[in-house]
This record gives sequence, structure tokens and C-alpha cells, in this order.
Amino acid sequence: QVRLVESGGGSVQAGGSLMLSCAASGSTSRDYYMAWFRRAPRKKREAVAVIYTGSRKTYYADSVKGRFTISHDNVKNTVYLQMTSLKPEDTAMYYCAARTVVIGSPLDGGLYNYWGQGTQVTVSS
Repeated sequence: QVRLVESGGGSVQAGGSLMLSCAASGSTSRDYYMAWFRRAPRKKREAVAVIYTGSRKTYYADSVKGRFTISHDNVKNTVYLQMTSLKPEDTAMYYCAARTVVIGSPLDGGLYNYWGQGTQVTVSS
């Protein structure tokens, strides 16, 4: 079992920055994917950014490339999402997720078996 606890959400004006954190605890001895997903009202959940803790390879949604950066601290077992140049369309509930299954697309939310409780990000224009 893996427990994920997010923090760092909040409200910011367009053009601003926020950093989200997700601390993982439990059975995390293996390399695995950690990801940030988001869900905006009346929209489907979408993958925002993914990192594989072993190789540190990253994946990003086209909508956030160049603005968001995902990183992982092996010592703290924490994944971060640095968000810059935020836009109102980035407003959503952001969820941290983890999976040990390496087969399949890293962006496929259906393959993630551990989820955090979510943290709200609101960007005003």
C-alpha cells in the first residue's frame, strides 16, 4: 500500500506560480510512476505530468509543456509540480497518483492504483 498526501494548492492570479507537493509513504521501495492529474468542473480528468522514479524520465501534457515541471526527491520520497505562467484554464482539482505497473501509457489514469485526496488550484484572470 502507498499513501499519497498532497499540499500546496491555492489561489493565484494569471501569470503567477504555485508548487504542489505529494509525499508518498508505505510500500515505495520499487521504482514506479508518480503523476499529477487534474479535473476541472465539467471536464474529464487529464494527466498533467508524470515522472518515473527510476530513470527520472518525464512526460507532460501538451497544454503545460514549458510551464510546468515535475520532479522527485528520492530521499523525501516526494514528487513536486512546479507550475509557472498559470492560466485560468489551469483551474482544477489536482491529484497525485502512483503506480507500479510499468506497462502501458504513463499518461493513462486508469493504470494508477494509488491516489491522493486532491488539492485545489484556482487561477483568476
